[in-house]
Amino acid sequence: MWLYLLALVGLYHLVRWYRERQVVSNLQDKYVFITGCDSGFGNLLARQLDMRGLRVLAACLTEKGAEQLRKQTSARLETVILDVTQTESIAAATEWVKERVGDRGLWGLVNNAGVTSPTALTEWQKKEDLMYVLQVNLIGLIEVTQSMLPLVRRAWGRIVNVSSVMGRVALISGDYCCSKYGVEAFSDTLRREIKSFGVKVSIVEPGFFRTGVTEPQPFLEKMKQAWDEAPMHIKKSYGQHYFDAFYNFIKQMMPNCNTDLFLVSDCMEHALTSVHPRTRYSGGWDAKIFYIPLSYLPTSLADYILTRSWPKPVQVA
Repeated sequence: MWLYLLALVGLYHLVRWYRERQVVSNLQDKYVFITGCDSGFGNLLARQLDMRGLRVLAACLTEKGAEQLRKQTSARLETVILDVTQTESIAAATEWVKERVGDRGLWGLVNNAGVTSPTALTEWQKKEDLMYVLQVNLIGLIEVTQSMLPLVRRAWGRIVNVSSVMGRVALISGDYCCSKYGVEAFSDTLRREIKSFGVKVSIVEPGFFRTGVTEPQPFLEKMKQAWDEAPMHIKKSYGQHYFDAFYNFIKQMMPNCNTDLFLVSDCMEHALTSVHPRTRYSGGWDAKIFYIPLSYLPTSLADYILTRSWPKPVQVA
């Protein structure tokens, strides 16, 4: 009996391995639009796809980021300035893409642009910080998708949305987690809505990686600023010792962030180039071994694992 089960499991993985190794033909004729290419995952993916011969349309927030990317790539790659929080900027970028893809349509849309707020508890954060994270990570992603979707449908193409393990397991920085949970929900909804058009939607869920938005020193400085600017009654309730312990925990964790960004960009590349892309990709061993399995545990057990070492506040209601 056990031998039959092992044989079935082995056969399943063999078939899956074979299917996932099948590559889409004529990649050199396909256009891919990527947001957030100034640094991090988007920058690396743009360079990878350019090396494979795809026609990369890279959206950067700054001209400096765009110029640096052009210096590292071939003449095929083109850049455009895009602020995903501005409707006018999205509309202009869409027209720019239309001029280049023509009747072929857009094979790939990669919604990679994202930001993090200071890693702080909800009570320490300002409304404007919360709104900005949601605007970039979720609302901007949705608006870019709505604007580009007719071009993707024309090519029977792919949409790749970058989420996070914190879109599966909410830990801290509630605004960031909310935005990534929203990306998960939007991606699932979109996948079902446009399946009949032949468009495939994939979600990439990275673990904790060192990118431009998670550089330790600026990250920690923003967290300290959020605490310093918190109302006095909040500081009295938590106590300075709570912040110090929380700060030191984050400080110790930051150097351990994974620096091998290929673990994520390779997932994106596979979603764009494989005949049979996955619905979800987990980037990094922390995602595969810890966070994704943790998301399936009973809530009470997951809560205990995640909060057992948290400091105690001064005032407990």
